[in-house]
Amino acid sequence: MVSVETSLPGAPALPETPETTETPDLPRLRDLARAEFAPTAVYLNTASHGLTPSRTAAALREAVEETVEGRIDMVRWFAVIEQARARFARLAGLAPDRVALGAAVSAHVSLVAGSLPPGAEVLVADGDFSSLVNPFAMRADLKLRTAGLHELADAVRPGTALVAVSAVQSADGRLADLAAVAGAARAHGARTLVDTTQATGWLPVDADAFDYTVCGAYKWLLCPRGASFLTVPGDGGDLVPLQAGWIAGERPWDSCYGMVEEVARSARRFDISPAFLPYLGAERSLALIEEAGPEVVGAHDRALAACFRAGAAERGHRPVPGDSAIVAVPGLGGAAEALKGAGVEVSGRAGNLRAAFHLYNTAEDVERLLAALPRA
Repeated sequence: MVSVETSLPGAPALPETPETTETPDLPRLRDLARAEFAPTAVYLNTASHGLTPSRTAAALREAVEETVEGRIDMVRWFAVIEQARARFARLAGLAPDRVALGAAVSAHVSLVAGSLPPGAEVLVADGDFSSLVNPFAMRADLKLRTAGLHELADAVRPGTALVAVSAVQSADGRLADLAAVAGAARAHGARTLVDTTQATGWLPVDADAFDYTVCGAYKWLLCPRGASFLTVPGDGGDLVPLQAGWIAGERPWDSCYGMVEEVARSARRFDISPAFLPYLGAERSLALIEEAGPEVVGAHDRALAACFRAGAAERGHRPVPGDSAIVAVPGLGGAAEALKGAGVEVSGRAGNLRAAFHLYNTAEDVERLLAALPRA
């Protein structure tokens, strides 16, 4: 954990955290954040939506002006979109030909759900995010079974076809034991699907360790909403390209009319035609995350979260324990509106007050949140 300095005059002192030597990466991260973000409130709600970097906003403005003035260059735009695919692939630890583009996690998950045979058993964690769970529930011919997050690996059994879990739980920030889940799935011949929406950007996840991953990029990856990513095995796994349109052709510009004669040999066969603006912005946002480095961002985020977790405990609350960038305080979900009135943006989820710390947050943000937090 990195050390965090405090400087807000008159604010309550933060609890001490384990001391480490600050690396040169942390001042660089602060410089990046100052150059890219200028929030007018204490924004601690990245688990709902990330802030837009200035470089991304500039790309969006430029693209809108091009559409207004008739300077639309779709060939160039598609080239930028391929750069976004490659950037996400590097963050996921994969080759770009294993990454498909979409607009929402639920659509990616629906592709997985739609490819399962009748009677297949799907195992999910209790209370996981609905976009990951509901597409399976909508198929009455599947067997949907749940288990506690930390019991998920032990719940895999012969006959389980797929285990689906979020790397980080949206409601309370708990981290799944992904290594245990992957090992149990392999032992029983089950495939794995991991939702990295609340992880990628601060918690590196090796997508190659799982059959499928899905990621909504508008949170920790700071992309415009409408960009999401699906990763697949090199052979595509069991997926059927049910959404295949012209963009899914091996030669898209020759696949605009009639039946596509040859679908792409890469994961692009699972693409939907990408929305230009979200992906033109996503390329810039993903470049920022690459520049910052998810490991450095994660160390920063976790240090701030640990300070808040300790400070909330000193004030008589019992935050959900762990080492996550998301901190949930049970029973305080109703305080989110009052905190907003005090200029602190958090969220209420499943009865919890949820604070999420990212690269643009500072020790002063933690101080202001603690100062506004009601005592138990």
